[in-house]
Amino acid sequence: MTSSSRSVETEAVRGVESAAPPDPAELRSAVDPAVLESSGLNSVQVAQRHRLGLDNVQPRTTSRSIAEILRTHLMTLFNLVIGLCGIVIILLGRWLDLLFAVAAVANVIIGLVQEYGAKRKLDAIALLHQDTIRVLRDGMVVLMHREHIVLDDVVELRRGDQVPADGVVLSSRGLDIDESMLTGESYPVAKRRDDRVLSGTAVLAGTGRFKVTAVGEKAHAVRIATEAKRYRKINSELRQALEKVALWVSVALLPIAAVVVNGQMQAHGGWSSAWETGLWREAVVTAVSSVTAMIPQGLALMTTIAFAVAAVKLSQQNVLIQEQPAVEILARVDMVCLDKTGTLTDGSIAFDQALKLSPTGGLLHEIVDPNSTAVAGTEGWQQILAWFGADEYANPTAAALREPFTSLPRHHAAYQVQFSSARRWSAVTFADDAGDLSGHWILGAPELLQSPKANPGIQSSELLTRTDRLASAGLRTMILAWAPLSGALAHGASGPLGRGEDLPPDLRPVALLTFKEKVREDAAATLQYFREQDVRLKVFSGDNPRTVSAVAREVGMEVQGDGVDASQLGETTDELRTALQGNSVFGRVSPDQKRHMVDVLRAEGHVVAMTGDGINDALALKNADLGIAMGSGAPATKAVSRMVLLDGKFARLPEVLAEGRKVIANTERVAHLFLTKTAYAIILGLVYGVLFWEFPFLPRQFSTVDFLMIGCPAFFLALLPNTRRYRPGFLRRSVLFSIPASLTIGVTVLAVSAFGRFFHEPAAAIQTASTLCLTLVGLWVLNVALRPLTTPRIVLILGMYALLALVLLTPISQHYHLFAMPSAELLAATFGVTAAGCGLIEGGYRLYLRMDSGVTSTASDD
Repeated sequence: MTSSSRSVETEAVRGVESAAPPDPAELRSAVDPAVLESSGLNSVQVAQRHRLGLDNVQPRTTSRSIAEILRTHLMTLFNLVIGLCGIVIILLGRWLDLLFAVAAVANVIIGLVQEYGAKRKLDAIALLHQDTIRVLRDGMVVLMHREHIVLDDVVELRRGDQVPADGVVLSSRGLDIDESMLTGESYPVAKRRDDRVLSGTAVLAGTGRFKVTAVGEKAHAVRIATEAKRYRKINSELRQALEKVALWVSVALLPIAAVVVNGQMQAHGGWSSAWETGLWREAVVTAVSSVTAMIPQGLALMTTIAFAVAAVKLSQQNVLIQEQPAVEILARVDMVCLDKTGTLTDGSIAFDQALKLSPTGGLLHEIVDPNSTAVAGTEGWQQILAWFGADEYANPTAAALREPFTSLPRHHAAYQVQFSSARRWSAVTFADDAGDLSGHWILGAPELLQSPKANPGIQSSELLTRTDRLASAGLRTMILAWAPLSGALAHGASGPLGRGEDLPPDLRPVALLTFKEKVREDAAATLQYFREQDVRLKVFSGDNPRTVSAVAREVGMEVQGDGVDASQLGETTDELRTALQGNSVFGRVSPDQKRHMVDVLRAEGHVVAMTGDGINDALALKNADLGIAMGSGAPATKAVSRMVLLDGKFARLPEVLAEGRKVIANTERVAHLFLTKTAYAIILGLVYGVLFWEFPFLPRQFSTVDFLMIGCPAFFLALLPNTRRYRPGFLRRSVLFSIPASLTIGVTVLAVSAFGRFFHEPAAAIQTASTLCLTLVGLWVLNVALRPLTTPRIVLILGMYALLALVLLTPISQHYHLFAMPSAELLAATFGVTAAGCGLIEGGYRLYLRMDSGVTSTASDD
């Protein structure tokens, strides 16, 4: 917008500021249609509409909101329990015992940073694509951003523009709109006066003006995007398993905590004595130590780290992860639903071949294709094709001629008629001095040969039968025809770019051209990879089923017949389920049908991934377990997806699947350790509470054991390569592993405490011996979880033993942990119990392998 127009609007706003707000209906009725069409709104009318909020300001739908990101990472049961325990420790002034909260804080920070980074990246991409719009105001066409448009504005459209709001066409000069972003149908739609245009669509050809009838949140594309933005929790097996564990622990936490607190108070002389002496503080601290040990918060942290590392690695491959579990979900997907345009194809048209025709329409056995040397020849009709391809007003199909036909005419065209999808042809005329180029040349749909103006000798029915067969194979067809200059090519009063409604007489065919949608080079190999991984494929498209089937066959899919015309399907779930069970390719699928089909597949137990790029895909992407958007897609579509392929390369998905497998397999191995800790913490808390024995660990001691046995090893384990295929039952296998291990640890620690009490050892000595026993037995659990023991894993285990030695022997560590040297008797008993415990762990692991015949080693497929 120019500075002068802004100043006029500012004065207009001041002029109406004190007036009562007008009614929107009155505003619209007060506009003279004739004046509006010729001059647009004036400054006062624009100011009134801004004041009423009738402008095109739209909710930001370029990425997930900050509120959604915060909700995902803050509102968890783990964080609630850890937060309450942390508050208790802070109130008691025991800051050094807050180490247990570090994992929870780190978990939240890592998740927030990674997903907020993805949000900023998508928002930045959206800002780069903010185009200016031409709007008629006060009789002048001014440039402005789309959010400054108001209701009833007159917007001018040209080729390449995106329609900024809903409206009604006022004038059209060959205006063709691509509505594939909304409908999935990739063919251009001709727009005439009084036709409706929708926001989010694009101008393919021609020019025109339309009056804005819906702005902002009332626009069609925004309504779809808003519906798609409704929050739906991601279907992550890892997070669901963590939430189940958190729920189990939370349900049991209050009674267990009551037993633990009572036991610790009794261990410190009873409630009355503990309150009088102040020992209740120690009882509460040890109770918190027991409770926090029951929560596998480190597992949540390691899962978050694994997700974050995978997201960073994939971002280097131009794959943007918007929600961390998206990596895991692709590894579990057993059904991929594909949109044709923008996914299997890149949305562009490619020239296939040219077949020379006789004057009667018969096929001459001469085929011209992009690889033929004849393309660069000088025969007149080939130069004409080069001219149509090079024309700046060429529609996408004609523009596909630009690369194969490069020999342009040396003569200038006398005039031309621009292509329109309404009449389905374009034309150019060369004068008599153009030699063999002289005449009217028409490029259009084969049906033009059925025009009364066509040469009577043309065998049009035979030729049209041939073109129908080509169309059944998914090819688009065009005819190049010629007419002598003796007939006039009509064109409108607007000059060479007029509408040109009439064909010249004596029209004769010259060549039959075939085109096909440009299939992505990586599509066939990627789909073959998914088939090898036992992932089923389905294609949902708004296009003609025959076209969709042809593309599907080209990328290697097995298609029955010409695919299913979804417009003929009923709306009931049973009908869709039946159609989905026996077919893989569907055409003329509406946006609501896409969503319904995804819902039906998920209800059947499939883990569904959906790819797409248009607004018409947004609802299905949102409802799928994993929505994957192309980088060239609509901003709202990218916002609701879990994953964005920034460069649009379909071949990125196998790498994502590999990362997901690594995350799942390694997290399962790590989960064995964390759930073992949770189980033995519950066992110890209950047993010591019932026996009224003092809990044998301080929070700081328990945190150190946690670090040596689980935290540090788990960090490295989560990042190791692992190509094992996904197998359901992650939580079941983890529980099956952890129960015998936790029982063994509980028995060994209890035995050490019993020996300590028998030898009348002080509490600090019992705590030291218990810490030693727990760590050594825990490291044997780590040993079996890491098998087979490769060199890096052996080094990792030995490193943990070395760290344990430093913790026990370093004076500063002894002071921090409040260690005291046990007696020789207690040390001997501790080592004996530890050896027995390690033997029981080994036996329990072998039993675990037998109990689940599907389990080998957690790393056997590395």
